[in-house]
Amino acid sequence: METVVLIGTLDTKGNEYEFVRDRIRSAGCEVIVIDVGVLGSPRISPHLTREDVARAAGTDIGVLIERNDRGFAMERMAAGAAELVRKLYQEGRLHGVLALGGSGGSSIATHAMRALPVGVPKLMVSTIASGDIRSYVGQSDITMMYSVVDIAGINSISEKILANAAAAISGMARASAAYKPHQQARPLVSVSMFGVTSPCVLQARDWLEARGYEVLVFHANGSGGRAMEGLMKDGFIRASLDLTTTELADEWVGGMLSAGADRLETAGRLGIPQVVSLGALDMVNFGTPDTVPARFQGRTLYRHNPNVTLMRTTADECAELGKIIGRKLNMATGPVSVFIPLKGISSIAKQGEVFYDPQADRALVDNLRQVLAPHIEVVIMDTDINDPVFAQAMAEKLDAYIKYSEVLRHE
Repeated sequence: METVVLIGTLDTKGNEYEFVRDRIRSAGCEVIVIDVGVLGSPRISPHLTREDVARAAGTDIGVLIERNDRGFAMERMAAGAAELVRKLYQEGRLHGVLALGGSGGSSIATHAMRALPVGVPKLMVSTIASGDIRSYVGQSDITMMYSVVDIAGINSISEKILANAAAAISGMARASAAYKPHQQARPLVSVSMFGVTSPCVLQARDWLEARGYEVLVFHANGSGGRAMEGLMKDGFIRASLDLTTTELADEWVGGMLSAGADRLETAGRLGIPQVVSLGALDMVNFGTPDTVPARFQGRTLYRHNPNVTLMRTTADECAELGKIIGRKLNMATGPVSVFIPLKGISSIAKQGEVFYDPQADRALVDNLRQVLAPHIEVVIMDTDINDPVFAQAMAEKLDAYIKYSEVLRHE
């Protein structure tokens, strides 16, 4: 029978967990309850106790209580819960996860949820679900449900919310357990895209799909880059066409769409074949014009839409970006090549467009080439990035890498 795992602080929310536990059972699913509370006694009996959770994190619940450090206790209980749900999943005893909580309970439970693969149903009913939830969801497929009222008893509002949550996770768990993946899954290829590189992406995607690949396109908006590299770590993605590396510009210059300091390192570390370009490194992203920091006064700006303001990167910034990309790619353990379009790295960086700046582009390319290791192939083409010829050349190179890797795998 399908099993739903509940993760909760049973010392403070035992009644609420008892309610959803009984609703899930009445929907035909088994339930395993994990207690991640620390200070008080659980109000219902868990299947995995707080002692079990602490032990899974390499500590003892008595130590956490004696230390009386809430932040440290939450960190350890989150780590222990992650270990336990991972083990339950590997044993085939987890088909869905549900948790209820405020900021603290949500932090513990979503940390555990993120330890599970994409596709495993994960539902978090939380008081913070209507705000900024990036740190809770990360690159996982966690579904956040706003609790509307605090999770502090069963009342006419919370009863409806929690009943819906129990029904949702029960349905998702049954559907997930019954789902049969395609018998002949196509190799997954990731492609990074921005609006100013979308013609290139669409052309490359069509070429790759015509040759039997399944192409996953990721919007290079910070979370997109993190999601792409998260799927690489989880073993889903076989090769990367990383033609839009703009998130590095936001990380270096201080825009709003950074994917983190380690962007462009995962594929290389895992040995995944990658073909890389310089898409949209001519820009840094901000929101409305008033969100552009005062230190950038006088810079070239472009109103992409009412909510997005782009700022042109300077020659000095581009020079450093070239070095950063070179150093990252030099660490790659798998095949990698860099494609450089001489006539524009975005649709608005071509001659006659608002971000046309040959000096900045030259600084980017020159510094990249100076830093790149000799064994990394550099392909320079006299086109802009959205030229169909450029797109197909990148796709063909990635296809060649994948086929060569397959040969090596079978030798």
